[in-house]
Formats: sequence, structure tokens, C-alpha cells
Amino acid sequence: MSGFQIAVIVGSLRRDSFNRKLAGAIAQLAPKDFTFKQLEIGDLPLYNQDDDANQAASVQRLKSEISASQGLLFVTPEYNRSFPGVLKNAIDHASRPYGKNAWAGKPAGVIGVSVGAIGTALAQQHLRNVLAYLDVPTLGQPEGFIQAKDGLFDKDGGIGADSREFLQKWTTAYADWVRKHAA
Repeated sequence: MSGFQIAVIVGSLRRDSFNRKLAGAIAQLAPKDFTFKQLEIGDLPLYNQDDDANQAASVQRLKSEISASQGLLFVTPEYNRSFPGVLKNAIDHASRPYGKNAWAGKPAGVIGVSVGAIGTALAQQHLRNVLAYLDVPTLGQPEGFIQAKDGLFDKDGGIGADSREFLQKWTTAYADWVRKHAA
């Protein structure tokens, strides 16, 4: 394989989301044979099992983009001690109908940034539980619970000097995980 296409799922819809910025900055740290595409999840209808036989065009697009990828990167904020509903909605859509799980077997990384001192630890744990059920091999170490504070991002949107070494190690471990598990 000459390159790895990574489907990036950001669990925040906010235009100036720290997590969207983190996703872009991680892409800058990745090896040259990795390309990252942030997938649109804000236009998905609310999941309703009645629609499984006739999925919306936005759901079909999401499933197609996931299927075309060799890896997944989940970048999530923490809302009320869990991951956001918009992310759960996307996960549910792409895993259905039963037997047509687009996520299955795709190696994933989970990371997130929050203003809280524990970063997104609880959101990530909840997300990991769901991904385990969906047969998504997920990078366990290093964990990336990032606190948003001054200097996290540089003026160009990249990772600031204080966090660059840690996030470079995380990104390298993620890339190695994808290489090891991509089918």
C-alpha cells in the first residue's frame, strides 16, 4: 500500500472547536504517506432504525468515506462526562443496518482536548467501549487527554512547542497502529 487514507471524525460541530484544530494539527505531525479527511457528521438525520432500508444520502456518503479509509481518527470533546450526541449519532448510522457495520476492522485512534484538567478522559473511555463492541481495534497507549491552555496551538494552528513532543509521539504510535492493523 502506498498510502493511508484516514477518516477523521470530530465530535464537535463548533466552527472554532479545539478538537477540530487538534485534528488538523495531528495531520501536520503525521508521516507523509498518511492523508486525513475530516468527515461531515453535522448533516446526518437523527438515527431511526425505520430508515435502515433507505438510508439518507448523507448517511450513505459517511459510510462510503469510512469504507474508503484505512484508518479512523476520533477527536472528541467531553460533554457532560461523555462524548457528544452528534458523534454517537454518526456511529449508530455507520454501524447499521445490522451486518453492514462500516467501522468494523478499521484501526482507530481516540484523542481529545477540553478546558478541564482531565481533558476528555471520560468521553474517551465511553467512546472506547462503543468502538470495542463495533470491532474497531483502538490504540490503547499512549492515551491523549489534552487540556486546552495557552500555547497548545501555535499562531499557524499547529501544535505549540510545549505539547509538540508528546503529540508527535502519540501521532507516531497512531501511525504505527494503523500500519499494523490496516487490511
